[in-house]
Amino acid sequence: MKEIRYGELERSFFFVHEPEDDQTARRIVDDVKNRGDRALREYSRKFDGVDIETFRVPAAEIVQARQNSDPELVSCLKAAASRIEKFARRQFENLQSFEIEIEPGVLAGQKIIPIERVGVYVPGGRYPLVSSVLMGAVPARVAGVKEVALFSPPSKKGGIASGILAAADIAGVGEVYRLGGAQAVAAMAHGTQSVKAVQKIVGPGNVYVNAAKKLVYGRVGVDFIAGPTEVLIIADTSTNPSYVAADLIAQAEHDDEAKPVLLTDSVKFAGEVNKEIERQLKALKSAETARRSLQKNGTVVLFDHPEEAVDVANRKAPEHLQLCVRNPQDYLPGLRNFGSLFIGEYASETLGDYSSGLNHILPTSAAARYTGGLSVKDFVKIQTVLKTDRTGMRNIGPDAAFLARTEGLFGHEAAIRIRL
Repeated sequence: MKEIRYGELERSFFFVHEPEDDQTARRIVDDVKNRGDRALREYSRKFDGVDIETFRVPAAEIVQARQNSDPELVSCLKAAASRIEKFARRQFENLQSFEIEIEPGVLAGQKIIPIERVGVYVPGGRYPLVSSVLMGAVPARVAGVKEVALFSPPSKKGGIASGILAAADIAGVGEVYRLGGAQAVAAMAHGTQSVKAVQKIVGPGNVYVNAAKKLVYGRVGVDFIAGPTEVLIIADTSTNPSYVAADLIAQAEHDDEAKPVLLTDSVKFAGEVNKEIERQLKALKSAETARRSLQKNGTVVLFDHPEEAVDVANRKAPEHLQLCVRNPQDYLPGLRNFGSLFIGEYASETLGDYSSGLNHILPTSAAARYTGGLSVKDFVKIQTVLKTDRTGMRNIGPDAAFLARTEGLFGHEAAIRIRL
């Protein structure tokens, strides 16, 4: 990993990745919108190498996959789902409908109403992301979403990984489609002959999935337009360098574009971490991808004062922020921008990915400046309600009429005056 001092950081270090309006994704989305299932079958044949007649996975196949799965996998999935649900329920308790009297005769309130139908995208490939099933589906179910549909790319044999199906069954998702890529996003957004459109799409995906999500946003809601995955670790000599090295490698093994960053106040500690990285990579099966990512994007930023580390973290706004320092309180009050924060050398970001109850669908590319990670809140609508009687109109109507007249909207003013 290359080293640079805080004072030498250039603007390019804080570059915000912006997904391009990919023309391939645009053609696919438009084609699925116009031709429906016919287009889906052609793209499944072209991109997945399989002919699929029926996209929806039969319920019996989902149940069977869970029964045939490794018992240890099922046990881990159930435990993780339970923790995710527990955390989501606590979040949901803080989303309350209410009514308040603003003025005599004026009752204003809000209602918490779940979205009716949500699509959860789960990447397949060589290592299917079974945990992403739980991250998308469990909070949706806690929020009260009536219909949760899961979409994942088919294998060459036309099936979906048994682990994904087992996770879907554990999460209470009975509607699963063997569809991936931009065509799956298009089907979710526009609907086809065999796929009912959703109101919101959540879940991680590749560049084509994210380009398609960007294209359909507005017609449907989306969670994030994600960029490369990120981790930023602030660490000092009180931390075991082997732990820090392991966490940087864990993030780097995702893909070549992953962005692992270490902030430390010790040149010696930085050197120990780099040595540990080399040692650990020698024994890692996924070392090739991790090594490329670390060489291309791995950065060590050397700082002199905690305020400098906090400044870098807030400007970088990373997906994952780890704080492994002797005195966390020197940093915590100033840290504002992150997807999830992990405090202490035992709070590995990997726990957030799988088993802690936190959601691992998080903002990237500095989006943490204005939003947090996926939560139960993303599956409900906060809708406002107003009840006003004659007394209330007399109390607040004149202000509305005056402001409407000031803006030149005389019809608005008249709508108030006629009641006064």
